[in-house]
Amino acid sequence: MISICNAQEMFKQEMMVMGCRFDVTVVAGNQQKADSYIQLAVDEMKRIENLISSWDPNSQTSEVNRNAGIKAIKVDRELFDLIQRALQIARLTDGAFDISYASMDRIWKFDGTMNQKPSLEAIENSVSKVGYENIQLNTEESTVFLLESGMKIGFGAIGKGYAADKAKALLQSTGVEGGIINASGDMNAWGHQNDGQEWKIAITNPLDPSKSYGMLPLKKGAVVTSGNYENYVVLDGKRYSHIIDPRTGYPTSGILSVTMFAPSAELADAMATSVFVMGIEVGLDRINQLAPLDCIIVDDQGRVHYSDNIKINPQ
Repeated sequence: MISICNAQEMFKQEMMVMGCRFDVTVVAGNQQKADSYIQLAVDEMKRIENLISSWDPNSQTSEVNRNAGIKAIKVDRELFDLIQRALQIARLTDGAFDISYASMDRIWKFDGTMNQKPSLEAIENSVSKVGYENIQLNTEESTVFLLESGMKIGFGAIGKGYAADKAKALLQSTGVEGGIINASGDMNAWGHQNDGQEWKIAITNPLDPSKSYGMLPLKKGAVVTSGNYENYVVLDGKRYSHIIDPRTGYPTSGILSVTMFAPSAELADAMATSVFVMGIEVGLDRINQLAPLDCIIVDDQGRVHYSDNIKINPQ
């Protein structure tokens, strides 16, 4: 039985962090408490941004990138552990997820200016510095060494999920009984709404964003949707996603959106991108082997594919 204090209300605030829109909703007794909770979350997410940012020259990530092929860099244990988990996911997905994607040349354009594919040579060269196998970690020294000159790491496919996880954990430890953090569509929830109801999320139809396939309860953990229905290019009648396979340099195709359910937003973020790259058949097979992960895939014909344990409540 769920006990809810009658005085509890839901409070929501929007902000820009890490170049993305974050919405933080908390269940609290009054506006003052809610504001203090939300400020805690914002401060924590900005702290993460300062740690992992590859565009801030003063960040540890930038220091690692500057010293690629030169020397190992000692980093905070938090950043070291994040990189270590990212490498575990890279191995798990056969390189479909790879934080060294940041080394990739941006030869594909998705702003309407591209009218032909890059040359084969340009595509092969674009990923010549990509390779998670060349990220060397020293656990005892907490150092990171990018073995090849010109290599870079980046957290674009995992960073906002990690920031949402850390903000959620901080709010839970502070005593916030229920809330949801929406990091530009990456949803991370805990507890219940102020009326005791479960948090629910709609699975959007990428062919018609005004409609959804149904509702799913988000009791705990996170759900992330990765899509190419707004950012893509059509060349020779074929639709290419802005999500690039870091192993080949080619954009992914055949999938419009992947919705991933996982215990953490960090993992959901990484695996949603990975399924895009792996494709429908391989992606579903991999997810079905990785409980408690689940996913929903919408292909470019509008067909919906589910992992084994998905149950949707139709609207």
